Amino acid sequence: MSAQIISGKEISESIRQEIRTEVQHLQERGIRPGLVVILVGEDPASQVYVRNKAKACEELGYHSEVIRVPADTTREALLALIDQYNADPAIHGILVQLPLPKHIEEKAVIDRIAVAKDVDGFHPVSVGNLMIGDDALLPCTPAGVIEMLRRSGISPAGKHAVVIGRSNIVGKPVSMLLLRENATVTMCHSRTPDLPQVARQADILVVAVGVAKLVKRDWVKPGAVVIDVGMNRLDNGKLAGDVDYEDTVETAGWITPVPGGVGPMTITMLMANTLKACKRAHGID
Repeated sequence: MSAQIISGKEISESIRQEIRTEVQHLQERGIRPGLVVILVGEDPASQVYVRNKAKACEELGYHSEVIRVPADTTREALLALIDQYNADPAIHGILVQLPLPKHIEEKAVIDRIAVAKDVDGFHPVSVGNLMIGDDALLPCTPAGVIEMLRRSGISPAGKHAVVIGRSNIVGKPVSMLLLRENATVTMCHSRTPDLPQVARQADILVVAVGVAKLVKRDWVKPGAVVIDVGMNRLDNGKLAGDVDYEDTVETAGWITPVPGGVGPMTITMLMANTLKACKRAHGID
């Protein structure tokens, strides 16, 4: 029996409709969420992401600014630009598109963004609040994973969750969020012995390593929930996840497709974070 599909596209649109309703109510009070995206250089993938973010803002009624600066922009100039938007009351979220040119240290840029406007959830204070369970603007992709589980009626409580990948962007924060949801969490990585055997223990398997079709059916416990965060371009131009979808779909109980799974959730959760930051700035619960 084939797994049930967790459609990030459908869940994302449901959340966006909720956001539209909230934005309309805010606009009636003269309040409009504002997001600025800063793009350094002309990385093709980054340009696509930035366009999609700007499009989402337009569709949801946000105030949106896209600032493009050349690849040879200095660290000091970029930090000064961030300071400008830190002080701008019309902007509630600041996102500097990664990766940055090699001469600009990512940490310095992330640290400079005001915590209240850190809609990527990467600032050390945001990460610390996530770690100790305090309220924070959460990293978008991990927050999207949890929202997909929640809206699919899948409770992590009491389940064994295995996360493959330990990146600061996905692996570590999604592990913390699953722990917050009362799952028992195992984190795996490239040096984990007998990785397939560990993966087979998972009731919820989250894969975020950037290796196309790494996870096969013998990695998946029958009936498990499989969340594929990977997005890889194959030689034939098609997209594939970190999970071999065709090989595992008959074994898993629930599974996310690629594309159309976790991907659509990331920008939607960015929009949700910007809305949350706006409401906080105006003292609205």
